[in-house]
Amino acid sequence: MPTSFLTGAQLRAARALLNWTVRDLADRAQVHRNTISAFESEKTFPNTSTLAALVRPLEQAGIVFMEDNAPSPSGGAGVRFKAKPAGWLRPEELSAENDG
Repeated sequence: MPTSFLTGAQLRAARALLNWTVRDLADRAQVHRNTISAFESEKTFPNTSTLAALVRPLEQAGIVFMEDNAPSPSGGAGVRFKAKPAGWLRPEELSAENDG
């Protein structure tokens, strides 16, 4: 995924969809929490390798980032979950009842 269009607001929204804290993302991406907070508050723009490190765990968790003017109902930049294959459950949806 090209990271040049990623905004701090998109990163914050992606974390919110996953219910991840800054620390959760920092641990998964191996990026300092201050770097994430500064980017999300639009105080700085990380370099390409840092952005890639931030995006990787989010995409692995099922997040899709959309560029501004991407084909979507609103045409605006955003984030969403990938389409789920039939029978797929998010980790927080797993339980003894649906273990199979």
